[in-house]
Amino acid sequence: MRFLLSIAFTAQVLVGVCSAQQTSATREIQQKIAKIYGAGGVRGLEAYQSGFVVSPEGHIATVWSYVLDVEPIVVLDDGRRFESKIIGIEPSLELAVLKIEASDLPYFEVGKELNAEWGDPILAASNLFNIASGNEPASLMQGVISGITNLDARRGVFKTPYRGKILVLDLIANNPGAAGGAVVDDSGKLLGMLGKELRDANTGVWLNYAIPIDALRKAIGDIIAGRATTTPPEETPVLPRERSHNLATLGLVLVPDVLENTPVYVDTVTKGSAAEKAELRPDDLILLLNGIRVGDQKSFTELLRRIDRRDAISLTIQRESEVLPVRLVP
Repeated sequence: MRFLLSIAFTAQVLVGVCSAQQTSATREIQQKIAKIYGAGGVRGLEAYQSGFVVSPEGHIATVWSYVLDVEPIVVLDDGRRFESKIIGIEPSLELAVLKIEASDLPYFEVGKELNAEWGDPILAASNLFNIASGNEPASLMQGVISGITNLDARRGVFKTPYRGKILVLDLIANNPGAAGGAVVDDSGKLLGMLGKELRDANTGVWLNYAIPIDALRKAIGDIIAGRATTTPPEETPVLPRERSHNLATLGLVLVPDVLENTPVYVDTVTKGSAAEKAELRPDDLILLLNGIRVGDQKSFTELLRRIDRRDAISLTIQRESEVLPVRLVP
């Protein structure tokens, strides 16, 4: 069934692209889409997704996922490749904001409030199935908004940390690589961000949806402006090793650190430790430490050196599709 749906939507994409590329308005939409390449998580899943440019200085909004386990590579519409830095995340919104060293980029304005309604025509722009790896234009799909509802009504059915309003789409837009793409109205104004693939575990039904830009606007603005920083204060001192936390004091064993930027995945927990009492599990991915993002194992251990080992610490972890707060008490 999924294969047949993919064939149907691929035909829909091709028709949409052929017709849409005839207008300059739709070409402008494609120029604001970014192709993002990172890691595939511990399970080796597809390591690509989409994003959209939200400032002329190279800020890119995208969906938070295992693709961002490492600092990703960004490819713009014109084929230019950049190393990016994750400057902020909001796991509960499934949002991440990247920064590349570029300027004068075409971008979507996120500051204007737009009221999307049932039946409105839309375009979904993304790099689904990684069909645009260089300077090829992003995919465009045509459809309408078939409903506006709250995803929290589906708690326990569709597994996602996001609990809020969504735009339900009548096009098969949520496929591998499409997450983080843009949904726009018929004039090219940004309406929302394509979410990750969601399937009802009981019925097998796939949900095609987007998170409204109204839900993301403040978080994007705060991250760009530095009001929601997840970087450690420079004045925080490094403590002597005998006074600071480390992996052993918490009872954590991470996966082997074999990459330049190995993600902070839990391998095992020590019996009777703070990590075990907090019910941390193998394959948990540590996202935040005391509200500060940890991009790799090196940064995690360095942050622990700034915390007195007598103090409790707060972690935000990702466990499969869930984002959970965890408190470790020594």
